[in-house]
Amino acid sequence: MTVLFSRKCEYALQGLLYLAKHRDSGPMSADLIAGELDMSREFISKTLQRLVKEGVVTSQRGKAGGFSLQKAPEELSLLDIVLIIDGNDVFKDCVLGLSECGSEEPCPVHDTWGPLREQAREILATTSLASIESIEGVRTKENENA
Repeated sequence: MTVLFSRKCEYALQGLLYLAKHRDSGPMSADLIAGELDMSREFISKTLQRLVKEGVVTSQRGKAGGFSLQKAPEELSLLDIVLIIDGNDVFKDCVLGLSECGSEEPCPVHDTWGPLREQAREILATTSLASIESIEGVRTKENENA
């Protein structure tokens, strides 16, 4: 469970990391990605289709088709993906989900969370997909069997 991102955003980030790691292998099918990342095929497919619409990923139909990165991993910050999938609200809304929380009526963690939220945004903005594609933390069957 994460504090900041939706499951859809987590899947998008993991799917893009997988595509970055395997970008020299050609298009990857949703079935392959879902199987390797232990995700729902439908969910990862819909998530990647959203990224196709945004110009981050390309898709090809057919037997040899699948998804591949349209942009170079160096050109994609983690913030780019978060904003596409979850939007900017993750950096504006109350971390506790309280609709009435704000500077006039702060929740108990409002003043502490604000600077942390800005730090998180900065980290995501300055971290490219390329800079983390070699991280072994991407959960794949490949990693589990090693």
